[in-house]
Amino acid sequence: MAAPLDTGYSACPHDCPSTCALEVELKDARTIGRVRGAKDNDYTDGVICAKVARYAERIHHPDRLTQPLRRIGPKGSGQFEPIGWDEALDLVAEKFLAAEAEHGAEAVWPYYYAGTMGHVMRDRIIGLTHVKNYSRQHNTICTGLSFAGYQAGNGALRGADPRSMAKSDLIVLWGTNPVSTQVNVMTHAVKARKSNGTKIIVIDTYETPTAKQADEAFILRPGTDGALACAVMHILFRDGYADRKYLAQYADRPADFEVHLAEKTPAWASDITGMCEARIEELAKLIGENRKSYFRLGYGFARSRNGAVNMHAVSCIPVVTGAWQHEGGGALHSNSGIFSLDKSMITALSARQDGVRSLDQSRIGAVLCGDADALFGGPPVKAMLIQNTNPMSVAPDQNRVRAGFEREDLFVCVHEQFMTETARMADIVLPATMFLEHDDIYTGSGHQKLLLGPKLVAGPEGCRNNLEVIHALGRRLGADHESFDFDARGLIDVTLKASGRGDLAIIERDRWIECQPPFEEANFLNGFGHPDGKFRFAPDWAALTGQDHGPGYKNTIPEFPDHWQVIEEADLDHPFRLVTAPARNFLNSSFNETPTSMKNEVRPTVMIHEEDAGAAGIEEGDLVVLENTRGRVRLHAKLVSGQKRGVVIVESLFPNDAFVDGVGINALTGADAGAPVGGAAFHDSRVMLTGPEI
Repeated sequence: MAAPLDTGYSACPHDCPSTCALEVELKDARTIGRVRGAKDNDYTDGVICAKVARYAERIHHPDRLTQPLRRIGPKGSGQFEPIGWDEALDLVAEKFLAAEAEHGAEAVWPYYYAGTMGHVMRDRIIGLTHVKNYSRQHNTICTGLSFAGYQAGNGALRGADPRSMAKSDLIVLWGTNPVSTQVNVMTHAVKARKSNGTKIIVIDTYETPTAKQADEAFILRPGTDGALACAVMHILFRDGYADRKYLAQYADRPADFEVHLAEKTPAWASDITGMCEARIEELAKLIGENRKSYFRLGYGFARSRNGAVNMHAVSCIPVVTGAWQHEGGGALHSNSGIFSLDKSMITALSARQDGVRSLDQSRIGAVLCGDADALFGGPPVKAMLIQNTNPMSVAPDQNRVRAGFEREDLFVCVHEQFMTETARMADIVLPATMFLEHDDIYTGSGHQKLLLGPKLVAGPEGCRNNLEVIHALGRRLGADHESFDFDARGLIDVTLKASGRGDLAIIERDRWIECQPPFEEANFLNGFGHPDGKFRFAPDWAALTGQDHGPGYKNTIPEFPDHWQVIEEADLDHPFRLVTAPARNFLNSSFNETPTSMKNEVRPTVMIHEEDAGAAGIEEGDLVVLENTRGRVRLHAKLVSGQKRGVVIVESLFPNDAFVDGVGINALTGADAGAPVGGAAFHDSRVMLTGPEI
């Protein structure tokens, strides 16, 4: 009988809401076995997604990058030769210094995002940016619209303890598909249904795997959630479900808001959402009769040009009913605001200077193509270091992104684990470690744990972690700051101490630190996050901007929640609305190189309502074309009935070369910034659908 394997403890780096606590089988100093959810963590609760459970498939993948490479062929050709680390870093530093000498420091743009949620490995690149006065980054690709909408009303980025779903009468999963993307949410919801008789309802744009497991699913047209929320609240006031005593104490202008809602009838919302009046009435009654309603608000429904307004509108509902007063009631979008980490050493905050531009990560195509407004009138971007993201796949307006990366005068260094689409466009590719091969700390926006992810195994020879690369470049670039004297463990320790969260020794002993505020604070019973303690039905949107981002029409945001008609509506030439939802076996592009994920997802498909398909002569499996003014994508048809007519769904992100023409779905999505602070509208595109093709 084989001896039992050793167990190491870590945290998942890939998904900001969950960041699951992990138990990892350790076969030897370099090899892992099965990965499981930590049973003694009361949020992870022993459950993780299938993608991470089979992480051995990814970390031991034969195609991992293990040595630095220099491009020797045309950009995007994939033609590279191996070089040494010192030679590679010397060349990167030389190109950065040359760009700075010719155009100024802002000509260098360190570009990153959340391929790892680790606070050291993700954010140390910001420290180099601050010390060198390189162009900074405005992070909009995921949370810009949703965070602005949630904070507009609540005044803080926190919410009801997700574990309190166990005491809920009703769980409302709005614009989120946790079966595919946040398995722990579904775990807690299903446990509540079994133990407490809790009803689970879903509001979304198509019949997701979560909708299929819910007690009720309410399907609406994309970008119309604000209209549905207003009609629900119209009914809540009309039928006596509004808690007027609570509103008088905790909300601004409830009487004016009720007057505003008088015209937001179910008939009005039905025309906009495509949902029949009877179903809107049913939804409002469910919410009104179940005061302990827990609203778990996802990111998906905010990824429209009116996404911030939609998020704010939905967040108003538990205020109208007074659900926040009850344990098991209230709402949660993100708990990011509870951790209060002081990352000033990680980000070298003391070196930050005023007046340095901040480029919108979602508009990378416009930036690299030299649009003056995207560059804020500054110099062109001439050199980039890219970590933890794959913009050649995940960024919107892909044809412009590709055109930007094809510039011969643009030098790009990509630090990566695999030869991604972006790595293929690089001049220098550096091999990166994975999360079990370095030390870091993690927070979960969907829960309340600050977790340690220690180094458990040695990475392949030749791989270096993000901090090592940043510090090696910093030495070559003359970056002078005390933060460069720390290794990863030192930065973890100093960050925890500065944040009042103990120190490295404590988190090594306990594995995580509980950060959940008391019920009264989490549910805003001590007042909402605005100075007067009142929830804002009529937010000060201008106060949320903070910097010069977002479109010119941000000052026309409706005073009260409404259907804001700034979405990319279908027209005669483009009669369909496209939603690019996440697929169950991918997480952005992080798992689209693993064999099981690719096998389970099979190939890119577009979900078409069977009546729309019949009208166009399209049958199951036909090759069809989606097209708009930005691009053209070919993929196969899948006929369904669980969405509104005129809506098509593409679950992704498949690698670009998985599509028939090698053009990925983000060739169709727009990069124009949503109000008020910018943000990519991935689920807000109009398209033409043609086919079948032979």
